[in-house]
Amino acid sequence: MRLADKVVLITGAGSGIGRQTALHCAREGARIVAVDLNQSTAEKTADEVAEQNGQAIAVQCDVSRAADCEHMVQQAEENYGRLDVLFNNAGISHIDDDDAINTEEDVWDLTMDINLKGVFLGCKYGIPALLRAGGGSIINTASFVALLGAATPQLAYTASKGGVLALTRELAVIHGRDNIRVNALCPGPLRTEMLMKYLDTEEKRQRRLVHIPMGRFGEAEEIARSVVFLASEDSTFITGTSFVVDGGITAAYVTPE
Repeated sequence: MRLADKVVLITGAGSGIGRQTALHCAREGARIVAVDLNQSTAEKTADEVAEQNGQAIAVQCDVSRAADCEHMVQQAEENYGRLDVLFNNAGISHIDDDDAINTEEDVWDLTMDINLKGVFLGCKYGIPALLRAGGGSIINTASFVALLGAATPQLAYTASKGGVLALTRELAVIHGRDNIRVNALCPGPLRTEMLMKYLDTEEKRQRRLVHIPMGRFGEAEEIARSVVFLASEDSTFITGTSFVVDGGITAAYVTPE
């Protein structure tokens, strides 16, 4: 098993990519710290891990709050004695996120607090724990839109994910000789609740699929498998990357129909 005895902390573990990653990491032998804003969904993920004979604890956390992020790392060390992998995955896409003219300041601030500040705070408290463990892997969830820009205006989300890429690169350089690898995961369009709430008709879904060379949406479990790779010893010479898992969308230039 590729993550045997590793302790993996996952934010946004209550659904989507986070939940699938918890399950996949547990199958590879990891002990899971399932972190979510919603305590009940974190507990549901932890229960699912236990059902497949894995180990997991659930921790409630608002990643935009320093005290909460400090607490989640403390829980990892108190329960399992160490932290080996930090997956800063929690994020939002606000329904009122638009262009610069129409995006309200509170929408901008909330998006930045969760999507970018949350990654910073995870690293602020997680990196010392990784150092105490002798090193490890940090994976930060960005997005393909940080590389391309979004066709549908979502300025705060796109900017926040661009910030995640920059933060990731700098941390990778800073900690390159500390045995800490830092990579940004850039998923393409996925069949998850976050995206499907916008693509709520078949017409909207088909218009998006035109841009994806593979002709389909990705699945959360496909992203989870990429996280396992970046967390494991299979990726020991990979750091500072924008690790793209997008069905080819960033490789393509397609004229919209």
